[in-house]
Amino acid sequence: MFGLGTMELVLIFGVIILLFGAAKLPDLARGTGRALRIFKTETKGLIDGDDDGVKDSDKHPAEKEIEARNAAATEADIQATREHRDTTS
Repeated sequence: MFGLGTMELVLIFGVIILLFGAAKLPDLARGTGRALRIFKTETKGLIDGDDDGVKDSDKHPAEKEIEARNAAATEADIQATREHRDTTS
């Protein structure tokens, strides 16, 4: 794989574990996979000549889930900010 031997791969994985910690690696891999999936979808849209983006009906279920989670997180942040503002006033 890319001309790397076993020892080089072990060293790279060891450094990654030291930097991020073993507990964070699954989250890191999951986030990277989602980002790559979205990137792939967007580049496919560019190649197909889709200038106005991907329609909701054409989106991958994972993309719809990510957008729903982001919307819910944004709404929760707004609500928390409002509650904090109300309690400090």
